[in-house]
Amino acid sequence: MTKKTQISTPYFNIRQLRINLWTELKTESSELVRCNQGSANQKKHLANSTELLKALKGVECYFAFPGMFRLGKISIALEREEFANLAHLVSETTSQLVSDSYPSHPDFLFEESEKEVDIEEKAKEHKTKKKYFEVLFVENMTESDEHDLRLKVAEIGDPDEQFKYGIVVQRSMQAALIALIFNHNIQAVVIRFAPPFHAKSISPLIKSYIQPVLKLDLASKSDKQLGPILGRLVNEFRPELDTYYITETALSDLEDRTIKTFRRIFYRREDLQEIHLSILRGVRERYETPFFSALKEYSQKPTGVFHAMPISRGNSVFKSRWITDFGDFYGRNMFLAETSATTGGLDSLLQPTGPLKKAQELARDAYGSQYTFFVTNGTSTANKIVQQALVEPGDVVLIDRDCHKSHHYGLVLAGALPVYLDSYPIEKYSIYGAVPRSHIIDTLLELKEAGRLDKVKMLLLTNCTFDGVVYNVESVMEEVLAIKPDMIFLWDEAWFAFAGFTYIYKQRTGMFTAQKLLNKYKTKKYKKAYSEHLKSLKDGEIPKMPDPDKVKIRVYATQSTHKTLSSFRQGSMIHIYDEEFQRKSESTFLEAYMTHTSTSPNYQMLASLDVGRRQVQFEGFELVEKSIELAMGLRAKVYDTPQLNKYFDVLTVHDLIPSDYRKAGLDEYYDKKHGWNRMEDAWQTDEFVLDPTKITLHIGRTGVDGDTFKNKYLMDKFNIQINKTSRNTVLFMTNIGTTRGSITYLTNALLQIADELDEETKSLNTRECEIHEKKIKSLTLDVPPLPDFSHFHQSFQAVPGVRGGSIRDAYFLAYNEENYEYIMLSDCLASLKKGKQLVASSFVIPYPPGFPVLVPGQVVSKEIIAFMLALDVSEIHGYRADLGLRIFKESVLNRQKTTTAIGAMGIGMNKK
Repeated sequence: MTKKTQISTPYFNIRQLRINLWTELKTESSELVRCNQGSANQKKHLANSTELLKALKGVECYFAFPGMFRLGKISIALEREEFANLAHLVSETTSQLVSDSYPSHPDFLFEESEKEVDIEEKAKEHKTKKKYFEVLFVENMTESDEHDLRLKVAEIGDPDEQFKYGIVVQRSMQAALIALIFNHNIQAVVIRFAPPFHAKSISPLIKSYIQPVLKLDLASKSDKQLGPILGRLVNEFRPELDTYYITETALSDLEDRTIKTFRRIFYRREDLQEIHLSILRGVRERYETPFFSALKEYSQKPTGVFHAMPISRGNSVFKSRWITDFGDFYGRNMFLAETSATTGGLDSLLQPTGPLKKAQELARDAYGSQYTFFVTNGTSTANKIVQQALVEPGDVVLIDRDCHKSHHYGLVLAGALPVYLDSYPIEKYSIYGAVPRSHIIDTLLELKEAGRLDKVKMLLLTNCTFDGVVYNVESVMEEVLAIKPDMIFLWDEAWFAFAGFTYIYKQRTGMFTAQKLLNKYKTKKYKKAYSEHLKSLKDGEIPKMPDPDKVKIRVYATQSTHKTLSSFRQGSMIHIYDEEFQRKSESTFLEAYMTHTSTSPNYQMLASLDVGRRQVQFEGFELVEKSIELAMGLRAKVYDTPQLNKYFDVLTVHDLIPSDYRKAGLDEYYDKKHGWNRMEDAWQTDEFVLDPTKITLHIGRTGVDGDTFKNKYLMDKFNIQINKTSRNTVLFMTNIGTTRGSITYLTNALLQIADELDEETKSLNTRECEIHEKKIKSLTLDVPPLPDFSHFHQSFQAVPGVRGGSIRDAYFLAYNEENYEYIMLSDCLASLKKGKQLVASSFVIPYPPGFPVLVPGQVVSKEIIAFMLALDVSEIHGYRADLGLRIFKESVLNRQKTTTAIGAMGIGMNKK
């Protein structure tokens, strides 16, 4: 494979570049104040300041703050050599940008006058924080027109309005898209007429950060087309934003899709006030939190509680002589909002008609689904709901073996027949990757050859995995739909709820891909391409494109909102993009939802899901980008610090994803020589990519296993919580709640641990050194092979010799204790050597890795036993060291085998 040249940048993103430029200018301007007038040193700092200011103008033109007025004042101070004033302006601006304080007090920022206002002092007087955002106006207007626009917007603004916005003007499509990528404060876009495509100038400093924009080629499009095209691109890059279009094209000449692209279309002669009010209304609608607001209002009503819940209103707590500390800890609002009422302004989760219904509809729009349902007992329950809703007893489900245990239990409840798919192993680190696309396709073709394709109902995959391996969702779905056009996809996005709020990530989510493919297969262009593809096939060759007349897009995604976004623990969502939902699945889905959903859901959790949705619509783009930036910063720190990389390695792309699955050739995100490698191409083309917010730290050289490192060092000494461990790794993750301070604290902890390991090593005697080296060798070289799924015993195979087994039959067969026995793990290999078949009668789930290495009805292989013997973990669900491994008795298997054979004969006769 030819390795592609990587585009690298010295800073991870534009925010780092921007802050660095301002910080350098702050340093240079401070030096100018201290230099002697006319000295060589002053000339040097003056030249540096001039260059930095020039560079900043190529960046700041995409932001409303500090704005060209502030930059103009800085330029004038520099030209006049008013160095004290220059240093003050630069220092103040830098402080506001670094601290991110300016959006909290927008009234005092954008004054197009000579009068300067002390923001910090004024903020003390202003007690009510306003919500600040920015509006992007796209039109090839003159500077005079821009000045007039700003004045008019300032005139029509209400000083008491809750929302305040600044204006960013861009004069081309390219510049507008750059602003959308860079500027997270933009909440609305107003496209006026048809802006030209090309920007007049783009700073060389930023070109590496805007590759998706530079690759767009729309110069051949007519001016009339560019405005609507830009609207569609805004919806693709930043779908949470409200878009408006100002045109003079007659209604009869506007295409339907143009009308549907924009929230509202205006005409030039219409008053700017209408546009202003529409912008504010759009923001208010997204800001609305129907259920949270209803719960707040309900909590303030005087009520009499003659229902369940003595804790409601806090009556049983605050009147107590013994548990008032409980009330003091949580505060009164928590108890005022605790109720079992579903009326009085509240709603029922099981059959919502009011604020909960509206909250779920807003979440639907935010996450890009057709339907969204709140789940209050975690994604474990969400997974069971979806499975029970869609698969019937006897249906075949293709499922990755190392998925969350809730899926396996869901299969038991639904009575589906799992065909387990093996992920590629990363044995050096005792980690599983993801299921190769070729393995999925080969399995489907194998089932087709066996006459079982009609029974295949669902493909269930985890995206992304615990360790951050992310599928190419679009290519998986396209190749599968070419073979099985009605396949249902369940994407377990428990750790990926945040991905829909930044463009690079969202391309690999279930909902984004479902919408994209649904639209694609309806086009004349695709139907023509499919027809030509059929003509190009040789006799007997299988089509590799889905048939547009047969294909159905049926996609479900379950998300643990609480894992990566703002929600109380167990707050989860089910997102649906299923064109057959109303016709085929709605009634069964609602039945399954009723089955698994409590009649007493936690209202605080529901409110948190509602508020969390508001947050991601306004600042999801910003917060997700920052969490990625912080993760990258931690990775770079470990790479660059000798004391850290002496003991620790941050696993990167080439460590976790074999080169066969990386067409773009991206090996790592960062290296000392080149800086940051851009990830855009890899995320667009590669079969698998690595989510950088999942930071796997290899600790083998410490001589300490993952579980001990987590408990003895991280938790006991520093109270640092981590995600998971393997034999020789620990997994950290950043999220939208991670701060720079917490990254610094973790770095400090790792440095202290490294110092402690140094001291411990120095104190070892010769024999202790030998033992220590042996531990290191065990953790770095003597790694146990990771076992694949073996197979179901023929007693539990749905069709003898064909993949897929009845996990349900095996599960319930073990309810009778006469049907199973125990064997010590140490005796298993000897029994296998003698030719005895061992068949698991229960789930066996070691933590880590946290998924079943054995399921009921599965044949125990020597590889599985070797793996379990090598595990350095104390927690193994379904296994007791004092009793041993629970297996079915041989007599039971023989009896079951006879029953299965008779059933298979019946199936054969029915087919005839």
